[in-house]
Amino acid sequence: MANITCFGEVLWDVFPTHKKIGGAPLNVAVRLQSLENNVYIITRVGADDNGTKIKEFIEDNNVNKIALQVDEKLKTGKVKVTLDDKGCATYDIMFPRAWDHIQLTEGAKKIVKVSDAFVFGSLVARDKISRNTLYELLKTAKYKIFDVNLRAPYYNIESLSYLMKEASFIKFNDDEIFEIADTLGYKNESLEETIKIIVEITNTKSICVTKGGAGAILYYNDVFFYNEGYKVEVVDTVGAGDSFLASLINKLLKEVAPQDALDFASAVGAIVASSEGANPEIKESDILDFMEQKTV
Repeated sequence: MANITCFGEVLWDVFPTHKKIGGAPLNVAVRLQSLENNVYIITRVGADDNGTKIKEFIEDNNVNKIALQVDEKLKTGKVKVTLDDKGCATYDIMFPRAWDHIQLTEGAKKIVKVSDAFVFGSLVARDKISRNTLYELLKTAKYKIFDVNLRAPYYNIESLSYLMKEASFIKFNDDEIFEIADTLGYKNESLEETIKIIVEITNTKSICVTKGGAGAILYYNDVFFYNEGYKVEVVDTVGAGDSFLASLINKLLKEVAPQDALDFASAVGAIVASSEGANPEIKESDILDFMEQKTV
């Protein structure tokens, strides 16, 4: 069992017909906890009904909320989600919200210092308060996992470059890694070559890139590993990448072979994409059954 801390946004994903609790760091935390890890979340909610419900959700999913903060002025995070006819999501993210003002506390620093891994994303760096808190916590983290989520207009190459150089492990989707490489002046390279470029300029040792329904590629210990994806009927893609990342981290931290870890994570991502919302309950036995059925 690993001790893992997730840092960043918690919010409500508001769909045209319903709303669900989400936010990439919380989605990752919930999935990691379900896979038998000891997980903390450092975040901030508003002193409102939406914030209370998120706190209850965190408790119900057994994620440790000792570092959860409450903002008396700013509201709890909210995102308007629009799905296209293929279930792919676009996001309208409300700003500012409570998670933009995560404060640096001694308790948060202690939690990060004793954690085996520290998971953070790019969206939380959109406001200087949470960004400065993140930068300070990175100074004490042992193993730093950067989950890139490019949500226009809330990112810039300066912050992304800093976070990539701080990271031990980076997860992108294919659009994101090509956009960042292009901005840095590297164009028209293959995905493998682009990954090697990012490794070289950031000194990051491990990179994973998801490719939607086409699977994922993992660069780990100087070796490429591939999964071609599992075909499913997509309901919505919200949270699929988060559960993929959590499942991959879980296996790699437990020293499972990288190919097996990638296959397992890809299966979890596919199952989430075929379900409604970011955090469907999934048993490990269900994942193994799914993988067996898809490989027959």
